[in-house]
Amino acid sequence: MRYSYCFAMLTMLLTSCIKDEPKNMECDVLEAWVEGDDVARHFSQATDMRISDVPSSVELLTFTVRQRASLTPLAVHFTLTPGATIAPANGSTQDFSKDPVVYTVTSEDGQWHRNYKVDFVEAMLPSSRHDFEDFELSTNGRFHVWFEKGDDGKKEYIWASGNEGFMIASPNAAVTDYPTVSDEDGVDGCCVRLTTRSTGSWGKTFKKPIAAGNLFLGAFDSKYALTNTLKTTLMGIAYTKEPVKVTGYYKYSPGETFTDKDFNEVADRIDEPSIYSVLYINHDEQGDEVMLHGDDVLSSPYIVRKAQVASLPATSQWRQFEMTFEGDTPIDAALLANRGYNLALVFSSSKTGDTFEGAVGSTLYIDNVEITFRTE
Repeated sequence: MRYSYCFAMLTMLLTSCIKDEPKNMECDVLEAWVEGDDVARHFSQATDMRISDVPSSVELLTFTVRQRASLTPLAVHFTLTPGATIAPANGSTQDFSKDPVVYTVTSEDGQWHRNYKVDFVEAMLPSSRHDFEDFELSTNGRFHVWFEKGDDGKKEYIWASGNEGFMIASPNAAVTDYPTVSDEDGVDGCCVRLTTRSTGSWGKTFKKPIAAGNLFLGAFDSKYALTNTLKTTLMGIAYTKEPVKVTGYYKYSPGETFTDKDFNEVADRIDEPSIYSVLYINHDEQGDEVMLHGDDVLSSPYIVRKAQVASLPATSQWRQFEMTFEGDTPIDAALLANRGYNLALVFSSSKTGDTFEGAVGSTLYIDNVEITFRTE
């Protein structure tokens, strides 16, 4: 009896010492999708029915459909961070035919929540002219983001930059001190100013001493910012016309001191900007989505057309640039019509900024960019 009593007491003591694991504080959507053969008829590609690897900064989830007005109520399914809940209920049927539906994700511990807008939009016709007049602050109020307006007035966030990555290195930077900002000194109105910035002590620690100013068609995924920086850039968006050339205006001044990835000065080397574009097939032979990143945007075997400005001399006055697409691979007209090609268009203040080589202070201004498409 005495031993039973001691065993019981020991069990109680041990149990009291074991604390419950803290509940998860995260409240993120990791993936969203719709399913079903009846639903599939609204989409050009099967992969358009799923949004995977949702960046942590994104709070607008957009599915692209053939015609929004023809949508019947749909059920959207979500993968959430462990323990999180969502309202309206995961997989419940909602009407998306007119307005986005707002979902609230609550963390497992109940202390945190995030609102996500889920929207279904019609495939936007290829934009031809980009004057960069339309911009706003990011949701956290730290840096500029650019958007285009569709025919219905809705904002299309087709442009991205590395500003979110710079925020990790320099969390106290002012909005105008980010690598990619809006500037009032445009050809006529606003333009984009791209500046190569130092990432300070953080950059030296992680062997990423500079952050080139960049702007590109696509999206930025911050989850690779510390591990594989080139994977943060998701290059390209779907287009339904074949590009022929890109024109626009630029100004450029190189920084004083060119440095390598260890922030050592490279004597007699002068920084250069970069402007280029590629058209590539956005699905592989198995039907899986293809997305180019900073490490293969100029070398992927899925590229069918490429354009690059060969020389961008320093200039304090606005000067026009032009680049023509080259490539012999036949364009599949049916695939093009069904959004089977992506177009990537990239601007950078340091040509080798992707390998963290360049000159702090190098500044590239971009305005009035126009893409000419084949008309027949």
